[in-house]
Amino acid sequence: MDSARPGHEVRAAGRGPEAELSGDDKTIAPREDDAFDVERLHSWLSARVEGLDSLPEVRQFPGGASNLTYLLSYPGRDLVLRRPPGGHRAASAHDMRREFHVQQAIAPRFPHVPAMLALCTDESVIGSDFYVMERLSGVILRRDLPEGAELAPDQARTACTQMLDRLVELHGIDIDAVGLRDLGKGTGYVSRQVGGWSDRYRRARTDNVPDFEAVMSWLAENQPPDVATCLIHNDYRFDNVVFDSLETLQVIGILDWEMATLGDPLMELGASLAYWVQADDDEVMQQTRRQPTHLPGMMTREEVVQHYCARTGIELDDWTFYEVYGLFRLAGIVQQLYKRYHDGGTTNPVFASFWMFTGYLEWRCLTRIGLA
Repeated sequence: MDSARPGHEVRAAGRGPEAELSGDDKTIAPREDDAFDVERLHSWLSARVEGLDSLPEVRQFPGGASNLTYLLSYPGRDLVLRRPPGGHRAASAHDMRREFHVQQAIAPRFPHVPAMLALCTDESVIGSDFYVMERLSGVILRRDLPEGAELAPDQARTACTQMLDRLVELHGIDIDAVGLRDLGKGTGYVSRQVGGWSDRYRRARTDNVPDFEAVMSWLAENQPPDVATCLIHNDYRFDNVVFDSLETLQVIGILDWEMATLGDPLMELGASLAYWVQADDDEVMQQTRRQPTHLPGMMTREEVVQHYCARTGIELDDWTFYEVYGLFRLAGIVQQLYKRYHDGGTTNPVFASFWMFTGYLEWRCLTRIGLA
């Protein structure tokens, strides 16, 4: 799963295919609803990027439930195009300008982003804003490892450490030095997220899912103060992390920056861990797994929190609020996607059963706070 915004969207199979992908990330011919005029695109792009002398072959990465992502294959060069989906979407969602400019700004101090090539805000070109970047060559850890590949327990632990240490590095960026002080509202992030996700869930609710009112009331009454204000990615998971190879497991890229903002680092960690399915989780959680976090050697959620706090020096007495927030936020994301399907904004059948997972997440939240 993945995130819908002011956050992100739950995606089904794979996502963020700006890199060489593994597993089920095969490209397809663009779906009819997602196709665009290739000649018009090429005319616009070739005027801004040198060396694009012929029309590209355009393929679509089919797994995304958030932004649409395409492979543009030119002779000797592969590029990636990102654009918003069709249908209803939150006003702050799928912001191509934000995603492009954040990566461009942090690249000199945080070199774990693809090279940005061109941003288009003229919807007459393909029907929406979009941007184009270089395609990274590496490996993304998705639900299943590439065919024939294995991760020994020590390698799995290395992957966790590398991923988390890059998150610590991200949270340590000097936002003034990179010119991103105005990216978010700063202090008060915890309160804004609780209120914002509560509003979004209520708007997205359909008559076949629970109301979550007990969970929302608990979150509102148990908010901790912000522990810090820093640059957060807002969708940080293995399937947005590009490693150089399965042998060395060095991070070479972080993808999908459209909802990066200024916020509380523990809220980001809580949101990320809502997707972290470990080996002893129940069958429902196992069915939703989109990362290989169940493998021997992978950290548990508790170990992730301990590692992050040890690296940052943050002292944390109780993780419960951040865990429940992450699960509730995920419920909001799932329900936004389901409502888009329910209302006819998308025909992607993968969203048809998302309402059932929304109900499961309420049970998880209520169990964690002792109200189940």
